Amino acid sequence: MRTLISTAFVSLDGVVEAPGGEPGYRNSGWTFKDVEFLPEAYELKGREQKEATALLMGRVSYEAFSPVWPDMEEFADYKVMPKYVVSTTLTEDDLVSNWNETTILRSLDEVAALKETEGGPIIVHGSAALNRNLSDAGLIDRYHLLVFPLLLGAGKRLFSTTDKDTQKLKLVEHEVYANGMQKQIFDVVR
Repeated sequence: MRTLISTAFVSLDGVVEAPGGEPGYRNSGWTFKDVEFLPEAYELKGREQKEATALLMGRVSYEAFSPVWPDMEEFADYKVMPKYVVSTTLTEDDLVSNWNETTILRSLDEVAALKETEGGPIIVHGSAALNRNLSDAGLIDRYHLLVFPLLLGAGKRLFSTTDKDTQKLKLVEHEVYANGMQKQIFDVVR
């Protein structure tokens, strides 16, 4: 079974919306506007590309990443790996042609089936709604969180507010950086 990893830039109060400056959110760009950049705090991002064997995202994140990431040198490893987009509305005609193999998945059942295939880790970038649904369905195996020392208030959250049983996590790696950021890697306990 493949490991499904959710990776996120997250504020201390759980907001993941528009960390890179995406339009439409009042705190857009909070990862670089409000916290000093320290390269060592982002080591995890490079490691993720080397360890992942597939990229999973929702439609909104695909539409944000696909026009930009294929031509960015810092995302070269993602360009060549298979990509999966969970969407009920996206069509083959909506897919970009310069980002290698991309498959549209229509349901969480198809994500569960993908996890049953041979291969290495699948990483989920962005995709707040997809992350919440994957978590609620018990499909996420690991969280890679870069927690920023900010309270953003309103905004899209990484974790759902669904009333469900306690989900235990095991901290397997952590680090605190001089700018107040924290790396927290958790395995989901089953």
